[in-house]
Amino acid sequence: MTLYGIVLLSVAGFGAGVLNAVAGGGTFLTFAALVALGLPTIEANATSAVALNPANFASVFAYRREIHTHFRSMVGYSVMAVLGGLLGAGLLIWLGDEGFRPTVPWLLLAATLLFAGSDRIRAVAEPWAEAKAGGATAIAGVIMFVVSIYGGFFAAGMGIMMLAALIITERGDFHKANAIKILAALLIQLMSSAALIVGGLVHWPEAIVTMVASTLGGYYGVDVARRVPPKIIRAVVVGIGLVLTVVFFLR
Repeated sequence: MTLYGIVLLSVAGFGAGVLNAVAGGGTFLTFAALVALGLPTIEANATSAVALNPANFASVFAYRREIHTHFRSMVGYSVMAVLGGLLGAGLLIWLGDEGFRPTVPWLLLAATLLFAGSDRIRAVAEPWAEAKAGGATAIAGVIMFVVSIYGGFFAAGMGIMMLAALIITERGDFHKANAIKILAALLIQLMSSAALIVGGLVHWPEAIVTMVASTLGGYYGVDVARRVPPKIIRAVVVGIGLVLTVVFFLR
């Protein structure tokens, strides 16, 4: 790997760590940087997924009290996350680069729209939290499983849909929903990463550089979260997503 590659991945990884600590969307930066360095899209996706895993551990540690308190109710979600993450990664490996590449601009567009409409999605989901019928919980459970598969395939934007589904099942308890989301995201990414590593899709030199930089970014991102309004960060993420969507549609 060249000095240019190290610098590019360090900047992208640090930025991804900051974004993920505040609003999510770090995958946009790391995926784009890895593709810019010449990695095939499927290998860039796999390398990015593995590289951003340490930040998930940090988030789980930060929410350890909530996770411990609600652990029993998280078992079902955890099973769905494990199965979905493995299925998503398996689908990615089965498609191969030729099959995955045409989906990239559409995945980027979907993730960008999810970030842009995250407030609206949550506003629509919250009224469902008042429903006591089992139907709402069943629907949210199906959404969680589908989102887990999506997360194992391409992680950007999965947290928004997962949180919307969990707000329904947890009757509007945001902190409990967020704790479950963080644990589920970790499990999805761990299962996905394991499958992608076994599949030989991860470029380790690039992954390690990105991993170190994103971990540092995640640490300092907490301070950014305290200083910068989330709407500004979300606007930055949406802007990056739109640019990348156009670029990949034109490729």
